[in-house]
Amino acid sequence: MTAAEKVEKMEEIALYALHVEDDPSLNPWTFRVLFLGVGLSAFSSTLATIYQFKPQGISLSATFLCVISYVLALVLERIPRWGVLGRWLNPHPFNSKEHVAILIMSSTAAHSAMAVEVIAVQRLWYNSAPSAAVCIFLVFASQTLGYGIAGLMRKILVYPTKFVFPANLPIMSLLETLHRKKYDTKPQLKIFYWAFGLIFIWEVFPEYIIPVLTAVNIFCLAKRDNMFFTYLFGGGNGNEGLGFLSLCFDFQYIGSGALYLPLLTQWNTLIGYILNLFVFMGLFYGNVWRARDFPFLSQLLFSPSSNSSHYQTFNQTAVLRPDFSVDEDLLQKEGVPYMTATFASYVLTQNLAITATITHLILYNWNDLKSAWSFMSPESLRNLGKADTWKFWKSAPPEPTEEELAQMDPHYRLMLRYKDAPDWWYGMLFIVSFVVGIICIYKAESGMTWWAFIITMILATLMILFTGAQLGLTGFRVPVQPIIQMIGAYIEPGRPLTNMYFTLFGYNSVGQGLLMLQDLKLGQYAKLSPRATFTMQLMGTLVGALINYFIMISITDAQREILLSIQGTHIWSGAGLQSFNTQAVTWGGLSKHLYSWGQTYQWVPLGLVLGFAAPLPIYFLHRAFPKLGFDKLNVSIISWHIGWLVTGINSAIISFFVVAFWSQYYLRRYKPEWFLKYNYVLCAGLDGGTQVIVFILTFAVFGASGNSVNFPNYWGNNGDGNLDYCMVDPGNG
Repeated sequence: MTAAEKVEKMEEIALYALHVEDDPSLNPWTFRVLFLGVGLSAFSSTLATIYQFKPQGISLSATFLCVISYVLALVLERIPRWGVLGRWLNPHPFNSKEHVAILIMSSTAAHSAMAVEVIAVQRLWYNSAPSAAVCIFLVFASQTLGYGIAGLMRKILVYPTKFVFPANLPIMSLLETLHRKKYDTKPQLKIFYWAFGLIFIWEVFPEYIIPVLTAVNIFCLAKRDNMFFTYLFGGGNGNEGLGFLSLCFDFQYIGSGALYLPLLTQWNTLIGYILNLFVFMGLFYGNVWRARDFPFLSQLLFSPSSNSSHYQTFNQTAVLRPDFSVDEDLLQKEGVPYMTATFASYVLTQNLAITATITHLILYNWNDLKSAWSFMSPESLRNLGKADTWKFWKSAPPEPTEEELAQMDPHYRLMLRYKDAPDWWYGMLFIVSFVVGIICIYKAESGMTWWAFIITMILATLMILFTGAQLGLTGFRVPVQPIIQMIGAYIEPGRPLTNMYFTLFGYNSVGQGLLMLQDLKLGQYAKLSPRATFTMQLMGTLVGALINYFIMISITDAQREILLSIQGTHIWSGAGLQSFNTQAVTWGGLSKHLYSWGQTYQWVPLGLVLGFAAPLPIYFLHRAFPKLGFDKLNVSIISWHIGWLVTGINSAIISFFVVAFWSQYYLRRYKPEWFLKYNYVLCAGLDGGTQVIVFILTFAVFGASGNSVNFPNYWGNNGDGNLDYCMVDPGNG
């Protein structure tokens, strides 16, 4: 097979860019794994919580953790092997399975828990919060419910070859480069070290010394007194503009996804982005939903008395009773609030994307998913009445036939020599988390009922199946928050706080389930035993739950006013919390006033219905003209990206596409051998170097340690305005 053929499909890349081999003698159960895994879990959960309060949502890279753990492990490898203690601390040279075990544990903790977001919103907008003990148990239960559900789906969504989970390819390339024989990987190591070192030095400039490099736009530089230019071309600050034709030289905002997301995903993203520009500008200048009376981009709710010269936010506490339900009389006095037109559009297109995902996967990938319903077959239902079915401790999976072995994913075939983490492990994890979760919703006085909690679990199960398949196939993660919130609003109407808890257990369980699936696939690529993977995930989650809570308390106390402000700063922002709170209030408390038929935003929930039908025209065109490539269009990805630019720093989009098409089109098509050998290692180096220096700067100068050290104000940071010199919106005051 030629190099060009090896890179034609993503599943082929997973077989040829990664080595299909295993050394079962490598031991992951060592002191090093425990010590570094727990230590880095604490470290990564700290950093992840800090990023939750940044103007741009950035997840802590597994590459960063991979590099740090490797360096620290090499230090521990120098411990003399003297006596029993020495051999226990350093039993053998550091190996790849120890490395991936540490990585899975620490990366599991590297995603800030959504429960922390719920508690932060309660502290900032509701001036209340559960006790510390309830908070910690709430975090742990909400983080592990999705694990139990996803673990039971691993045979469908992890084991087959076609579910590649593209985000795992750079990290596996790095692991292989670091642990294979050095004379085999010397060129890859050279690329990695050069990329890591150069980006480490470079990122100091756009991050701290010359922040204008984050957003270079000649249109804003040429005309600094026009808000149209700000809205269309601005993008260097949070909620500033769409960043059209801006150039970004900060890899933190460009992101490693440009180098590993499949080309088809990138094309669909580009289509959605172009539509996003037209939709947002059209809504605002068409004054749809009174758009001109509110900011162009914002996640807050606004008072009906707001106008273009002075934006007035909605005082939500003025319409809530002591039990956090909406008082209709007080609401009539204050007036029904408004969202910005761009944010309402974003929620609408998210709704389209969620249900379009279900239809798209049924139309194009039904054969891959239909086994998920095998438990409903007549034979499976009859087996429920047999005693042996329930003796899970005695049951063992049947040996695969020769035909099944031949059809298996080559990576998974090598995993058969290890004991699997049985289904009942995942089942027990789900049951324990379920019970703890029910106790917590009552102890936290959330207003959520036990039967509503059960509904969240049913919804999470369905969403993990479909969005997990989408993630495995395309690398795109479909956010399902709107559909969960809408259902919660109609089940528990008039209660914003209850809606937040409904969303926590419905939506967060989906997110955690997807992380579980991705980690299981990483373990499969690395040939780490399933039981080791399971153990590492749980340990990382437990450590992360504790750290997330205490760091959140510190930041919300110290940065309260900034987090409550409309635009925030270049360093701290409450945009994510504001968005979550806005949707909780609009869906949970005011849905009948905002979204019912005849109300201002009546089309927003209808997006869920329209989404089911959205992929059908494209599918019928594909069936009629199969050679024209209509099957390459993914309506769910396109729909979501029509609302892509609703928040954050948007100046990096053009740079993102330049890097993406250089990697996934030019290199993959014209330099396939170089692509297979170096692309994912280059990605790992750029990502790792960026993450390391950003972490250092966050604590050294950006105020995460308590005091910020501002660089002197000059043309390179424009401290008195937007970084790209676009006009500042006068309505912000």
